[in-house]
Amino acid sequence: MTLKQFKLQCVKGYIALGLFFYYKKISVNGQEFIPRTKPVLLLSNHQNGLLDPLIIATHSSRFAYYLTRAAVFQRPFISKLLRGLNMLPVYRVRDGWQTITNNNAIFETCKGLLKNEEAIVIFPEGSHNLNRKVRPLSKGFTRIVLDTLESYPDLDLQLLPVGVNYKNALSFADSMSLNIGKPIDVKHYKGLEKAEAVNALKRDLQKEIQLQTTHIESDYDLNAEELDKNNADFLNPKAVNHFLAHDEKISGFTKNTSVLEPVGLIFKSLLKIVLLPVYMLWKLVLQPKIKEKEFTGTFRFAIGLTVVPLWILILVLVIAFNLSWFMAVNVLIGILGLALCAVKL
Repeated sequence: MTLKQFKLQCVKGYIALGLFFYYKKISVNGQEFIPRTKPVLLLSNHQNGLLDPLIIATHSSRFAYYLTRAAVFQRPFISKLLRGLNMLPVYRVRDGWQTITNNNAIFETCKGLLKNEEAIVIFPEGSHNLNRKVRPLSKGFTRIVLDTLESYPDLDLQLLPVGVNYKNALSFADSMSLNIGKPIDVKHYKGLEKAEAVNALKRDLQKEIQLQTTHIESDYDLNAEELDKNNADFLNPKAVNHFLAHDEKISGFTKNTSVLEPVGLIFKSLLKIVLLPVYMLWKLVLQPKIKEKEFTGTFRFAIGLTVVPLWILILVLVIAFNLSWFMAVNVLIGILGLALCAVKL
């Protein structure tokens, strides 16, 4: 293991620990479809800001590179940090027409990574949205696929459709499922004309991603309301999509409700009291400043990764120096236990 891989593993472990305390449940389906050594593109729907790539990064078996919107790379320190985490900037029309040519270098980098049998994660919708619908895919990923095949025609490149699914992405503590579909071998696209290959790739990936997540094709508000009314389990998109297509409930359609949920609410209230300064910072200062609701979970999770541990450390140190380390350690264990009960029940 190289030094960079060791650093990435440490970061991955810390984020995974944070996600464990943030989500009630994270289930992963189709992990076996991720090849260990072959070059692979993981192509996912995009609902929940930076939490989508963080969940893929911590719950897939491969170190991967991530194409990320260029706007977040503007500050040199942030840019260096993100690149150190295997993130690569990709430019969109909204970033300015003059910036689009910058993607040429990024696409060349992607070709080189795939030649070296690396994994790359792309969100081909090009933006995020909390709606339970796979939006039309942009053609940027098709250029990476086709250019790579043109340069390395014998490369065994695999495409994996991925679906991220949340019960309620805006709530805490939520549950989610990560669904990974069967790999698509891109070699049969080689014989097509370029325009035909682009359309075929977009069509096929759109269809496959729709199978991995809830996809409300039409009458969105009406169908979304109907699903909520029927207590649909959005962590089981196969059952939900079957209901949308056939108006028939199959096994797994209805989400399970735990008898311990009222107890969990009590623990959640107690946790808010313990973390009161942090909670007030979130509710009164930070949350009102979020302009895109898709980033609500991202910022809440960031607070949980940074400010919450700092506040707990302050509490433990104050108790240790004023009372005893024995009591401080017991308080720490109590807070962690309280957090687990608040999140998991």
